[in-house]
Amino acid sequence: MKRVKDILRIKGDQVWSVSPDATVRDALQEMADKNIGAVLVMDRGRLAGIFSERDHARKLDLKGRRADETRVSEVMTQQVVGVRPDDSVDECMALMTERRIRHLPVVDGGEVAGIVSIGDVVKSIISEQQFLIEQLELYITGTPQRR
Repeated sequence: MKRVKDILRIKGDQVWSVSPDATVRDALQEMADKNIGAVLVMDRGRLAGIFSERDHARKLDLKGRRADETRVSEVMTQQVVGVRPDDSVDECMALMTERRIRHLPVVDGGEVAGIVSIGDVVKSIISEQQFLIEQLELYITGTPQRR
């Protein structure tokens, strides 16, 4: 069974963040520059929240607020749901489905160790299922199947 640390080993532990005082425009620019859907909000080295495209759409656009005048701290999600490196990928998928979230910070010993997205989790699950299929084909036929 794959674990969160296995995803981080493949994708890396790079975390993009902004401060709570950054403008929403700054956060959106960072997300566009890095081609990501969310940034962590870090305040003096501690996780204060997360800001996502969904926060932008629901808390800014729909309320008529301006990205260059609104601070991230005003619209970020403050109750951040996270996982640990030893949590299973299946647990991540269940958590993301249950809570309807797309990004999970990975926290190890109180420190942010990375972030996993729904795309990372799905990719990992598909990879594991493909491996199992190949192993079953080998067991049944005695020879590996060519694709």
